[in-house]
Amino acid sequence: MQLVAENLTLERGGRPVVSRLSFRLGAGAALILTGPNGSGKSTLLRALAGYLRPAAGSVRVTGLGEDREISELCHFVGHLDGIKTHLTAAENLAFWATYLASAADTVRDVGARVETALQRFALDALADIPAGYLSAGQKRRLALGRLAVAARPLWLLDEPTVSLDAASGEVLIGAINAHLQSGGMAVIATHVPLALEPAETIRLGRIEVST
Repeated sequence: MQLVAENLTLERGGRPVVSRLSFRLGAGAALILTGPNGSGKSTLLRALAGYLRPAAGSVRVTGLGEDREISELCHFVGHLDGIKTHLTAAENLAFWATYLASAADTVRDVGARVETALQRFALDALADIPAGYLSAGQKRRLALGRLAVAARPLWLLDEPTVSLDAASGEVLIGAINAHLQSGGMAVIATHVPLALEPAETIRLGRIEVST
């Protein structure tokens, strides 16, 4: 399985922010996107998720033996948390687990995935608290919890460490590394170093790719 971008050009307001970008990301690896504000990191993530049509070039996932929309294969967590403040933490996760469930999933399957997400992102003690009462860091952990409610091979994360303290950051890194070790892929836009292995880095805003 590979995530393949070929000659990708992306525009914002009619002006290119990413030009002729090509890369291949294999199973079990992460790609880190860095660069100054406005360099196109979030725009690139949205294009990889299938939310934004490229001005030129293409994005696809290969090696699955069938044609599937990339949106069916990825989790996208943007810089906004996207949680429902009137629902509890557990209810938010149950909403996502139900929305992302397959036709073969049972109610028990959904419940088990909610429990897994609560544990993996240290949300157990917050399960019954309305999300509107959570701190910024707790809300961010809740938003990231959707990564654990359905198995999808590609994680697209926009500034995932925002509002997280050191302990919560370690929880996130542990979850990403576990995902990579199971054969998943991750593309992450960030301004801070992340202890991920293996990982490549693309710096947007100038032509520089490091591995």
